Amino acid sequence: MKELLLMLADIWMIFAGFFYGWKLIRQYGNYLLGLEWLIIATSGSNFLAWSLLGGDTGSPMYAIAYFFDAFSRSVGVSLILIMGLMRVTHRYKPTKAVDIAVFALGIVAGLYLRQFHGHGLHVVPAVFYVVVNAISTVFLIYFSWRLWKIRARGLAVAAALTTAAAATIAVTYDFFPIPGDDEYGTIFYILALSTWGTQAFVYFLSYRALHDHNVATDAEGASNEPSIARS
Repeated sequence: MKELLLMLADIWMIFAGFFYGWKLIRQYGNYLLGLEWLIIATSGSNFLAWSLLGGDTGSPMYAIAYFFDAFSRSVGVSLILIMGLMRVTHRYKPTKAVDIAVFALGIVAGLYLRQFHGHGLHVVPAVFYVVVNAISTVFLIYFSWRLWKIRARGLAVAAALTTAAAATIAVTYDFFPIPGDDEYGTIFYILALSTWGTQAFVYFLSYRALHDHNVATDAEGASNEPSIARS
């Protein structure tokens, strides 16, 4: 039953990452957020394939899984996430050079930090992951407040709860193993994969709400210009 739930949680994350990542790119041209969602989905696909093929720790997919994990935990669901959401909170649109640079940074971080997975607790990288997640959490609290401010109350609550769940997962990841969990952390990964997939889903809906609000505000401002000029 636990293995089935793990597969379902992973499939949910894969679907959410690919589906909403593509929509972010296609509908809004947000390559930062869209590509990060696609990376998360690709990571989940790699994990699913590795599991179905026997879960050999000597497989290249095992090392690839650690790379994707380090990429997203260090730069992806932190700097890239914040910059991507700033498109609707601050109307920030980075240049292509910035997009490329931030993903290059993520690749370098992922390649370096993957060496610290396994073989016990590595305190410095573990603390680093928690710190960057805390920074992201602060921004996401602000993001939720922006949703509340435009009267998207349901999405504001959903985003806040999802953020709280993700922050709990981040702290639990290295420092607080779930009592009674097996050596592979199956219960933890069921919760983690479910949460990460829900982040892709909820943050997309929230992004869309803020984007539509910005468009409506711009249209209202433009329609008022002639009347202001005549007055």
